[in-house]
Amino acid sequence: GQPLLYSGTFDCFRKTLVGEGVRGLYRGMAAPIIGVTPMFAVCFFGFGLGKRLQQRKPDDVLTYPQLFAAGMLSGVFTTAIMAPGERIKCLLQIQAATGETKYSGSLDCAKQLYREAGIRGVYKGTVLTLMRDVPASGMYFMTYEWLKNILTPEGKSVSDLSAPRILFAGGLAGIFNWAVAIPPDVLKSRFQTAPPGKYPNGFRDVLRELIREEGVASLYKGFTAVMIRAFPANAACFLGFEVAMKFLNWIAPGL
Repeated sequence: GQPLLYSGTFDCFRKTLVGEGVRGLYRGMAAPIIGVTPMFAVCFFGFGLGKRLQQRKPDDVLTYPQLFAAGMLSGVFTTAIMAPGERIKCLLQIQAATGETKYSGSLDCAKQLYREAGIRGVYKGTVLTLMRDVPASGMYFMTYEWLKNILTPEGKSVSDLSAPRILFAGGLAGIFNWAVAIPPDVLKSRFQTAPPGKYPNGFRDVLRELIREEGVASLYKGFTAVMIRAFPANAACFLGFEVAMKFLNWIAPGL
């Protein structure tokens, strides 16, 4: 029954910038930044492992459903790293919006969560993180491989794809990834920032409350902001991966 704090993405951006300055736009980012390197390492490792588990020979070409399954495995692997970082990030961002100061930073937030509820408090929302990352990661990698194949000129190898085409494929893969991930991400964020005991039945209670009070469209809250970030962030991610793989294959071709 309270008025909305922000009317939309750009209103949120303006109010955050006015109220907290540029630093406010990066509130709660310490935990994700700390986890991003091992998370992506595990993510791409999981995808590679998922492909190998389905190949009878190393040069077997996988179907798109098989690539989707390999991507889903990577989502399982990354949840162990993502869940606590997401919990801390969401709590710090909500704290900044409400004006209360319970946590002085990411480390203090992690300490307090552990003190209050043990490891379960730190990993609250893990099931919803899995529900977000498993199908989204499947879509992410499958779309990227599909676009690479489409963008490869006839008679050329996928490995010879130019940097602009890799950036385009990676950016679109990020958009497809978040198109799948946004609804469970909204549920996860609501559940992770709720007071203890508010949702005894987990995501089912969150889903019922959200649809009852705000309608189905509320599952896509933040769509604009996420999509603005999705293309450049994931374009850079895949370009970095491809460059790193070419470099590693150059210095250690038999590895």
